[in-house]
Amino acid sequence: MLVFVTVGSTRFDALVQAAISEQVLDALHKKGYRQIVIQRGNSDLGTNGGDNGQDLMVSEKNGMEVETWKFKSSILSDIQRATLVVSHAGSGTILDALRQGKPMIVVPNPTLLDDHQGELSSRLDALGYLKATTVNNLAVTISAFDPSSLIPFPPFDGSRFRRLIDQEMGYNVSSS
Repeated sequence: MLVFVTVGSTRFDALVQAAISEQVLDALHKKGYRQIVIQRGNSDLGTNGGDNGQDLMVSEKNGMEVETWKFKSSILSDIQRATLVVSHAGSGTILDALRQGKPMIVVPNPTLLDDHQGELSSRLDALGYLKATTVNNLAVTISAFDPSSLIPFPPFDGSRFRRLIDQEMGYNVSSS
């Protein structure tokens, strides 16, 4: 089983370093995961001088194959092949993972824009679509995480937005 960790286009050293910590890797291993792929962006790995400027790095730690890379043009294929997605709480990444039907744990970065990621992740957690946690509680959250307890995210319906705009603009809105 594979877990995909992403920090998006931001720098989120704390999440990247937590993902490769002994506690998180042990929690994942106990859940049956054997591979972790980390999109680290410009984050520092915090291991012996950082990443030495390398893009792709593969190693083994605590019984897990650990692959890290900085950026790709798209992370959709990584999301699709993952059994679990652990992510910063960026809205685009959340929507991509939930629309793919992937169980998700989000870790908001509280240093960004008035903690907007915390607000989004708390609300989606309360609705049952994902599990929100903090960097410090990531290992505990993984250990207790039951993907079957999540509510499937509703499929995209573009007509809902059109009806909202039509109604706001005063157009005759039919109930069809």
